[in-house]
Amino acid sequence: MTKAKADIAPRKTGRHKGAPTISDVARLAQCSPMTVSRVINGERSVREQTRKAVLEAIRELNYQPNRAARRLAGTDQPRIALLYSNPSASYLSELLMGGLEQASLSDVHLVVERCEFEKDEFAVVNRLAESGIEGFLLPSPLCDEQALLDCLSELGVSAVAIGSGVGPKQHSAVMIDEYQAAYDMTEHVIRLGHSKIGFIIGNPHQTASAQRLEGFQDAMAAHKLEVPQGYLAQGLFSYRSGLDAAMRLLSQPDPPSAIFASNDDMAAATVAVAHRLHLDVPVDVSVCGFDDTAIASTIWPELTTIRQPIGEMSRRAIELLSAELKQRRSGGKPEPTYVTLGYELIRRQSDAAPTLAKRTARAKG
Repeated sequence: MTKAKADIAPRKTGRHKGAPTISDVARLAQCSPMTVSRVINGERSVREQTRKAVLEAIRELNYQPNRAARRLAGTDQPRIALLYSNPSASYLSELLMGGLEQASLSDVHLVVERCEFEKDEFAVVNRLAESGIEGFLLPSPLCDEQALLDCLSELGVSAVAIGSGVGPKQHSAVMIDEYQAAYDMTEHVIRLGHSKIGFIIGNPHQTASAQRLEGFQDAMAAHKLEVPQGYLAQGLFSYRSGLDAAMRLLSQPDPPSAIFASNDDMAAATVAVAHRLHLDVPVDVSVCGFDDTAIASTIWPELTTIRQPIGEMSRRAIELLSAELKQRRSGGKPEPTYVTLGYELIRRQSDAAPTLAKRTARAKG
């Protein structure tokens, strides 16, 4: 890999005036220019390891596809829309960053539009479809609104769901295993020594919320641990709802010693409530989140959480959508494709073994 970088370095001062070529990307990724072209065009006949190497080379070289050449080849730039109706600014930020980057690589025109869940999404979709939008990206909670998915099918436009707990039947989806991720986090907290674990449920309209709750409950049941009704609190994936839910959990006469919140915003709110109640995190209560958005590493203590590859999910969704639009333009009828990406449990400073943490605190005092 080092030799490949050295080979292409002199080109940056040559006749290309600093602009890397597709051959430069191929050399750095150690593949053929044709393979690079397949990755840029979102084709599926590329191994995952090779695709990642190509994308890494593209980012490192800041390679920009030659759009003029594509137009000469007769490929018009598709127009797609990313709709959003999500209360988490951190989630939205990562979603947009991944989407904008891949839109440039896939040579699609990306329109970003806000719509209110269960309010004006149908008007927004119809207006955009009439304006020439060929495909839609639907992150949660829009990806779980069956009436909206049916509407898109009736309009004859492609759509890709992002972050749905269950892939829709008529459209493609990019997701993680929400159930198993929540199960793994719950087991992690149990292994620390906690048996009294509270859980903040996500938005009830989203299938991912149900999957995460089920993963939590099944992990508790597998270890023969009870979950009293008072240890479950409803949230909406927003910071505000996390404050209310955490206050209900921590103000009980017998509060949980650990709280697993269904996303980082609500976990961050739980930390804030604990501080307000003069509880130390993680000495008095451990707190864990889900997503690994920016807020997880900007609060104190930093959150232990599940890293969901939000930016990569957005990029893969655009790749899928771009490929489907090409099939449609050539007269094909694409079948839904479901992509499940990996996740990672990231341990930071917000959790600890309950007895050990308190013993350590007493010793320091």
